[in-house]
Amino acid sequence: MRKLLLFLALSAGVVALGISSGAVDAAVEWRVKSGLMDAGIGEKRATCMAARMTDRLSILQLRKLQNMEAHDGEAAEPTGLGDYIKRVRRIGDAEVVAVTASSAGLCAIGIG
Repeated sequence: MRKLLLFLALSAGVVALGISSGAVDAAVEWRVKSGLMDAGIGEKRATCMAARMTDRLSILQLRKLQNMEAHDGEAAEPTGLGDYIKRVRRIGDAEVVAVTASSAGLCAIGIG
């Protein structure tokens, strides 16, 4: 029992260290970037957008983006930025739409 408690205490410490060092934020940002690239957005723009989006959206809002589904007649994955924004609008969260669209625009002109 004592070993189990020691293991749990050490595990909690490692998790707390990861959170405080930004490792969790980096992992979330990497996942958002990967999702954007899978949607046909170039790596440079996806990197910029992911940084802005993870700073401005909650984990719940980012999950909504992760769970977007194609409608009948659409490709499984969005085929570019326009298609991606169209699917984001269907989520029904105005803040997600605003952050995604503004991130896309600002990153496109290089001030994101």
